[in-house]
Amino acid sequence: MTTAQSSTAPPALSSTEGLAQQAVFATTHWSVILAATRSDTPRAQAALARLCQTYWYPLYAYVRRRGYSPYDAQDLTQEFFARFLEHNWLAQADRERGRFRTFLLAALGHFLANEWDKARAQKRGGRVEFVPLQLESAETRYGAEPADQRTPEQSYDRRWALALLDEVLHALREEHLAAGTVVLFDTLKPCLVGDREAQPYAALGAQLGMTEGAVKVAVHRLRQRYRQLLRDAIADTVASPEDVNEEMRYLFSVLAT
Repeated sequence: MTTAQSSTAPPALSSTEGLAQQAVFATTHWSVILAATRSDTPRAQAALARLCQTYWYPLYAYVRRRGYSPYDAQDLTQEFFARFLEHNWLAQADRERGRFRTFLLAALGHFLANEWDKARAQKRGGRVEFVPLQLESAETRYGAEPADQRTPEQSYDRRWALALLDEVLHALREEHLAAGTVVLFDTLKPCLVGDREAQPYAALGAQLGMTEGAVKVAVHRLRQRYRQLLRDAIADTVASPEDVNEEMRYLFSVLAT
């Protein structure tokens, strides 16, 4: 997937935008999740479950890159998330010192180093699945990926970025589906990639029964909404509004290499 490769670094926020983002930030997933260390609320658990369901595959692939078999990687990934939730490992998180992405990887590294024997002793499938993961398809997906010369940690970051982009595209499509404009989205989705001036606006207009100018406006709005959803998704996993731009730049650089 190459969606982010043509993106540019986000512009600096104006003071008004910054204040608005500060106001909204208190409700993002990362802050809600960390609130779960003090009170076990359904909202916090639902937010954590959503993040785990979105980003479990980068962790599974990381375990595989560390040399574990598909069978063991499935067990370890499921066991990691079970313990992550059951034992409230988030109580160890410091929101001001890290991102959810790096916190998860550090927690998994600790788990692999110290808990492998205990996890291996657990009966396969015998524990409660706190987060339903699609582990059955994980190895098929992993095997279909091209050879990767990156370190396991670099590959993890790249897969995290791809998972995030997939989540954003899915959310954007769901919005258009609800609005009854999913055909427009599916047709214009390729325009999210590449130079704005190089898009086949006239051909797309003929296909959609729209003028070339109307297509340009629709693509512009689509890109704006995509960018906003991307920022929102990144905000869910970082500690403060100031971290969003930095994380965007980092993830784009990961995808470009």
